[in-house]
Amino acid sequence: MKQYIDKFIDYLRYEQNASPNTIREYRRDLTQFMAFLTPPGEKTMPLGHIDHRVIREFVGYSYDQRLQKSSVARKLAALRTFFKFYVREGLVKQNPARLVSTPKLPKRVPRVITAEEMGAFLDNILTVGSEANAKRRLVSRHRAHDEISRMILKRDRAVLELLYASGLRAGELAGLKMGDIDLDGRMLRVLGKGRKERVVPFGAGAYAALEAYWPVRDVLLHRRGADPEIEIVFLSQRGRRLDTRVIRTLVKKYSRLTNINWDLHPHSLRHAFATHLLADGADLRAIQELLGHASLSTTQRYTQATIRQLMDVYDKSHPHA
Repeated sequence: MKQYIDKFIDYLRYEQNASPNTIREYRRDLTQFMAFLTPPGEKTMPLGHIDHRVIREFVGYSYDQRLQKSSVARKLAALRTFFKFYVREGLVKQNPARLVSTPKLPKRVPRVITAEEMGAFLDNILTVGSEANAKRRLVSRHRAHDEISRMILKRDRAVLELLYASGLRAGELAGLKMGDIDLDGRMLRVLGKGRKERVVPFGAGAYAALEAYWPVRDVLLHRRGADPEIEIVFLSQRGRRLDTRVIRTLVKKYSRLTNINWDLHPHSLRHAFATHLLADGADLRAIQELLGHASLSTTQRYTQATIRQLMDVYDKSHPHA
């Protein structure tokens, strides 16, 4: 079974150009399925012996492990794609995962912070970050650490400004290279899902944040252990590529420092980018292009949040609401 998983992962990576995140999740889901098929002291069930009843048992087992419906749905999607590949390869006659229904997921309309809230959030990053650093200084009293903390604030501001200004995914931002930025034209060349390229503009706020970050990047490039030849835009304190987990962490960190009730993540800024464009009259097709969505139906989800916000305003403001 392991060799089948490895071959399938190679197919995702080299033929489908799947994102690293998709590859990682599919490998984990299929490895868990293989473990389920392998009772202690016994061999793994042959691929050709797996039918829909086995997969239903795996779904039931996943629920017993208290997994969310969304996680179970992803595992089923991984299995469907896996068996579809081996039907095409001629190793199995039919796709048993197609006979197992996907759990119904609740339709959630995420709250999108307003343009005013987003503006205040981005404007206050340096202030709230400096205050947090000042509290840490009372404990550490380490001058060198203070200096790097002040520099990292400028990097973090540039990260957050660009996420909102261009609607990038965390992985797209992490993979951004110096050659992908046209500062004069204020444009980015972005490598999105499926290795598809798109061009996205950014505004004055992100431009100013990037200009403030460039000296910081130069310092990070010369730190011990750094890679001086690296072309990645956003670097860690060690001068290496900034991990997507760090990006998620810093979004949460600054959102909580700004408003204790917020729980933002990188996709929150992407969602705000699209919703605010739509609210100001941008064409849905244009937003689809900017976000890099393959389907317009994916982009249309953002209209749900906009309509809900309009209804909230109506209920609060109209005298006969």
